[in-house]
Amino acid sequence: MMESRCGILCTECAYREQMGCAGCLAIEKPFWGESCPLKACCEEKRMGHCGECGEFPCEMLNRFAYDEKQGDNGKRIEQCRSWHKES
Repeated sequence: MMESRCGILCTECAYREQMGCAGCLAIEKPFWGESCPLKACCEEKRMGHCGECGEFPCEMLNRFAYDEKQGDNGKRIEQCRSWHKES
């Protein structure tokens, strides 16, 4: 089941309860700022998640996935692949 636009599993997110976040599929703007470029990109292209895009995995998704402080070493990219196979 798809939980986010970029492949993050919201059910595993430490900030979900702490920040009262319902996940990017259910909110207009994220708790950490005015917008998320990955969420905006998917919504502009009318895609459920990044894995549906012909440019997947794009440079922006790779930057987020492999960011030293906030990245997950590509786990979100693999999750998008999994969602895409399921659909």
